[in-house]
Amino acid sequence: MGGTGEKEPVWPAGALDGDAIGSRRRGAVHGALQAGALTTTYTASQGLLLMIPNLYKIAGELLPGVFHVSARALATNSLNIFGDHQDVMAVRQTGCAMLAENNVQQVMDLSAVAHLAAIKGRIPFINFFDGFRTSHEIQKIEVLEYEQLETLLDRPALESFRRNALHPDHPVIRGTAQNPDIYFQEREAGNRFYQALPELVEGYMAQISAITGREYHLFNYSGAADAERVIIAMGSVCDTVQEVVETLNAAGEKVGLLSVHLFRPFSLAHFFAQLPTSVRRIAVLDRTKEPGAQAEPLCLDIKNAFYHHDDPPLIVGGRYALGGKDVLPNDIAAVFDNLNRPLPMDGFTLGIVDDVTFTSLPPRQKALEVSHAGITACKFWGMGSDGTVGANKSAIKIIGDRTDLYAQAYFSYDSKKSGGITVSHLRFGDRPITSPYLIHQADFISCSQQSWVERYELLDGLKPGGPFCSTAAGPMPSLSSTCPPALSAIWRGKISAFTPSTP
Repeated sequence: MGGTGEKEPVWPAGALDGDAIGSRRRGAVHGALQAGALTTTYTASQGLLLMIPNLYKIAGELLPGVFHVSARALATNSLNIFGDHQDVMAVRQTGCAMLAENNVQQVMDLSAVAHLAAIKGRIPFINFFDGFRTSHEIQKIEVLEYEQLETLLDRPALESFRRNALHPDHPVIRGTAQNPDIYFQEREAGNRFYQALPELVEGYMAQISAITGREYHLFNYSGAADAERVIIAMGSVCDTVQEVVETLNAAGEKVGLLSVHLFRPFSLAHFFAQLPTSVRRIAVLDRTKEPGAQAEPLCLDIKNAFYHHDDPPLIVGGRYALGGKDVLPNDIAAVFDNLNRPLPMDGFTLGIVDDVTFTSLPPRQKALEVSHAGITACKFWGMGSDGTVGANKSAIKIIGDRTDLYAQAYFSYDSKKSGGITVSHLRFGDRPITSPYLIHQADFISCSQQSWVERYELLDGLKPGGPFCSTAAGPMPSLSSTCPPALSAIWRGKISAFTPSTP
């Protein structure tokens, strides 16, 4: 304990000042690692791309840096600040290990694995999770204690790293220029570190699982033991797929999900150990786009994994959620429907209507209903900088901290700093909440802007009899002549509406 009663970190951390940004930060991370300091940084999107030359050096020099990435879109035809995997897929060839998490709890648990495995395995890690959908979500989670993590640290590996640090008292030469006689051989000599890493990461995951009670593997399978159709993906969409898998299996279908955590190095042995042998059809979901490629990165890996199999399953791939596009359970159900076709569509897109190149999957005829029993869902419409988001952040944190309820909050808004539309999506209930998508069936809806009652379909998705609260001045019925059609339900008695002036 420190003098203030706060817990001291296991590994005391320094901080870089505001000048150490951009190219300075990239060089600082590399230099700090060479000097024997355990170093980590946080980045995303174009900032990660600017680090590519340093990533090659850090990986080639076997330095245990960790790069935490809230994976986001790249500026291509336009700028986009929201989440997808375009940035991390652009650095998969650098030699860094890549570890993916699906939700906030997994970020807590598996980020520790990235640091521990980097030290012992001497390979830098890119530890990534979905930008905004995971990085900006508020969740009630269980936090690992420093004392628990300290017992997992490989002290000899840490001391070895520090002994190899550059120091003026025992100078060595590094970063040489090599000729054709030796360069190739040295590149191949690094193979053994990558070959040993998957089992090392699996071992640390087992230890984290023992501490938390949550089971982690390089690939986590869930669903029917004799599944015939399986979706393979990584990131927050896995939680959505999990909901759909549970719903379809409860209806008698045989489907499953294989969630990828260690993307690089890709371990075939661990992959096949988790995938049921009964699988006949696979859909691989990638949250990136590589124009001109035969398939997206994860899909190519999966197809290559089955290359030497005598009777491989049929494998198709698709893209989803580029630039932060929301993915709903009904979209995932359409993927399983596609796998049921005689000739499933390959190279499809999910959640959009592509009327130009016709890659989109047709929507389901009958919407899939996923049970959220015990969960209360609320939507709060507001304007950027009007305090709605801040108030809801405070409210959900109070619910999470002061009650036994589980809580989740996500805030949907555009790129404008203020003045734009914000929608706060709050869920709370008596069981863990694993729904990484916007609320479309709400128990309660509120709007802080009077004019929006007349302009937008605010009640879309409000459950019958659910309350609607507006700050509109005057009694609610006085607005009936100017409200859009959806609000007419208020006066038909299907929705209970009130304003600050409601008696």
